[in-house]
Amino acid sequence: MALLDDISSAVQRGKKDDTKALVQKAIAENIPAKKILDEGMLAAMAIVGAKFKNNEIFVPEVLIAARALNAGTAELKPYLIAAGVKPIGKAIICTVKGDLHDIGKNLVRMMLEGAGLEVIDLGVDAAPDKIVEAVKTSDAQVVCLSALLTTTMGSQKDTIDALKAAGVRGKVKVMVGGAPVTDEYAKSIGADAYAPDAASAATLAKEFVMLKVSKPAAKKPAAKKPAAKK
Repeated sequence: MALLDDISSAVQRGKKDDTKALVQKAIAENIPAKKILDEGMLAAMAIVGAKFKNNEIFVPEVLIAARALNAGTAELKPYLIAAGVKPIGKAIICTVKGDLHDIGKNLVRMMLEGAGLEVIDLGVDAAPDKIVEAVKTSDAQVVCLSALLTTTMGSQKDTIDALKAAGVRGKVKVMVGGAPVTDEYAKSIGADAYAPDAASAATLAKEFVMLKVSKPAAKKPAAKKPAAKK
């Protein structure tokens, strides 16, 4: 549909006002809100994420695309709520204890939102107990831990250990990232995955969420019938 393609193009180019106007036009033409979201705005962010991963665009372009996405989503939100459309899942994100850097975290957050997830952002310098509490009080399926400094990488392990100690490690998939972090390090601290960039993080988080949502509940063993009396 041409109008949805126009919305996608506007988001990709970071045209906030155009995105807003096109979403309003799509609503006026009775295009379902979920269709506008999925085929217009989220499709655009998938393209933005792929281009960012391939170094075809850079941080400024991602930021303005996210701004356009937010403008369109704000227009669409009441209609999504009325239609009962919900995020595909929920993720917790933060920069770990001792680290005040947030650019990478913010990029990942925008990509997660662009993939259709609701994001609980705990900010920077997030202590393990704060993260544990967020896991306990939410139904998040994924936790994303960012560290930019080699001196704060240990806080990622501390957080995973705290989740284990609190008995909630099994509730979530833990993803780690940041400039000094490697896949080998992620495995050594018991993380479920390492994401080298924001686009990869969004793809992994979406896969984890869909896996958890689609996983059938364990069946209870059938009760044994009493032995027949002879």
